[in-house]
Amino acid sequence: MLVPEAYSVARSYPGDHFFVLTNKRFEPLFKGLLSNLEPIGIDLNDYKGVFGIFRLAKDLVKLNIDKVADVHDVIRSKLLRVIFILRNIKVKHIDKGRGEKKAILSRKSPIHPLKHTTERYHDVFSKLGYPAEMQFESFFSHRPSQVSLPDSFPFNTALKNIGIAPFAKHNTKMYPLDQMEQLISRLSALDNINIYLFGNEQEMELLSGWHEKYNTISVTEILTLEQELYLMSRLNVLISMDSANMHLASLVRIPVISVWGATHPCFGFYGFKQSPGNAVQIDLECRPCSVYGNKTCARGDLACLKSISSNLIYSKIMRII
Repeated sequence: MLVPEAYSVARSYPGDHFFVLTNKRFEPLFKGLLSNLEPIGIDLNDYKGVFGIFRLAKDLVKLNIDKVADVHDVIRSKLLRVIFILRNIKVKHIDKGRGEKKAILSRKSPIHPLKHTTERYHDVFSKLGYPAEMQFESFFSHRPSQVSLPDSFPFNTALKNIGIAPFAKHNTKMYPLDQMEQLISRLSALDNINIYLFGNEQEMELLSGWHEKYNTISVTEILTLEQELYLMSRLNVLISMDSANMHLASLVRIPVISVWGATHPCFGFYGFKQSPGNAVQIDLECRPCSVYGNKTCARGDLACLKSISSNLIYSKIMRII
């Protein structure tokens, strides 16, 4: 979600140089967009504990940084910003609206749309002296497309191409796999459709099983992150959970049908410029019960997800394609 705002700020201030400290896996998301926008990809395992953060800070100081925008506001980034403040470097951090979110979770406040995370990023940069209008359109419209799919990878522009990303970090955000399989079975029976399955190496076994049973193509361990983005950009639609794949597909501006369980789009984590009508969710008194989905289901039955009919998702797919 940081890509659109980071791009807009760097483009608005071409005389300044902006470093983006990020997970090494996401370094390609910022690389090549602008000459003054430079990602620093790291593996957090290389900087474990307090002493690891001090070593990271020492490495970052060598870059002669003048200002710091903490858009994460977690223990690691808080420690980093204290170190920078002690060095008389100007630091501003994100307001995550934790109080507003807690009020909704506790039912002290009705469900209503809170500020989107990209707007919260905008606020941080504005306080730092870098207000900028949103200028991001789509990932591949802002950088030369030097990405292509492998020659052996099947893709047919004459067909309707559908992506499905069935996984999420927490089970309270993941549509039941048996119901997802029903949806895949129904879609694969259509003769004018290609289905691409997105996941990671831990989910490979299940994806391979679906690949063998149905007319689907698993992209796991075949494509790089940039190639996955390129494939997404050519899809007609992606079905996703409240997960990273929703945000990746949003960067290439394709329709995303997102399935929501314990979490809720109102918290500001909806896909960038996605249509609200493409969110799939049901109303329950206990919902939402979590901001990030990292809590166990109080009911114990995940009704917020199991009560969503695969027919509902199917009908939304048909409407889009």
